[in-house]
Amino acid sequence: MKKLFLISALLLTAHKCFCWGFYGHKKINYLAVFLLPPEMLSFYKENIQFLSDHAVDPDMRRYAIPEEGPRHYIDIDHYGKYPYPELPHSYDSAIAKFTADTINAYGIVPWWVQTMLGRLTFAFKEKNQVRILKLSAEIGHYIADAHVPLHASHNHNGQYTNQNGIHGFWESRIPELLADKEFDFWIGRAEYIKKPGEFIWARVLESGAASDSVLRLERELTKTYPTDAKYSFENRNGVIIRQYSTGFTVAYNNLLQGMVERRMRQSIFAIAGFWYTAWINAGQPDLKNLTNKELSAEDVKEFEELNNAWRKGKVVGREHE
Repeated sequence: MKKLFLISALLLTAHKCFCWGFYGHKKINYLAVFLLPPEMLSFYKENIQFLSDHAVDPDMRRYAIPEEGPRHYIDIDHYGKYPYPELPHSYDSAIAKFTADTINAYGIVPWWVQTMLGRLTFAFKEKNQVRILKLSAEIGHYIADAHVPLHASHNHNGQYTNQNGIHGFWESRIPELLADKEFDFWIGRAEYIKKPGEFIWARVLESGAASDSVLRLERELTKTYPTDAKYSFENRNGVIIRQYSTGFTVAYNNLLQGMVERRMRQSIFAIAGFWYTAWINAGQPDLKNLTNKELSAEDVKEFEELNNAWRKGKVVGREHE
């Protein structure tokens, strides 16, 4: 198990972030552990640091391979208006109607979550500890991304409405500033998801429906907020950066009426549910009796390459922000 902690420590050196941000993804995976039943809780809690740290692996992979980017989003508004009846929820039907190139170009997150569920279920059946942990961490990332409104909009960073930066503002700045102090993460217990496809599509549709409010409310607040008070300069890891001010962030969060908190809570609940569902579907294997408990040389090399790509490279494909 020492290798797991060594790799986790290595990842802590990374400082760039997308999606819910380094802080958000780590916290969401971390908190999801505590929703699990006793038969799973002990194992997941023993490995909670790994699950938390490796929640950002999919974002690191965006620096390495072009196929990774579309797994994080779906520009669902490309397919019409809510509830987007023209877009089949079946992957094969969607490809038949719009072509694989089109589907991939506009994002595949709801389908990719289902693919990851299948892989995690198989890892449980094999009782492969390393695979269970890696896939649990990563499916958590994709599920959380599906809960982000701007991951379901072609205007994903406000680039078409002169709101560049709103992506990180909503999903990184607000949680980093307010989650520990103000958000309520007492959620309940994980539940078995009978129809995972319908479940994740419902979350994506919610995100798509909320994206207009995310953009509109920021525009309205900007019009009334003092121009010289919207941004501030703050020290982050020894670097002075221009950031949305605390006052503007709090005011925006108030206008959103708890949207960020709700989507974080829903992400945590969904992730725990998918972990639990994979375990149930695999026949409820005894997690005290697993094989392959040490990272292989290939695993270590993969994590090192992800970390190096993250630190040195440029995102391959579309930027989140």
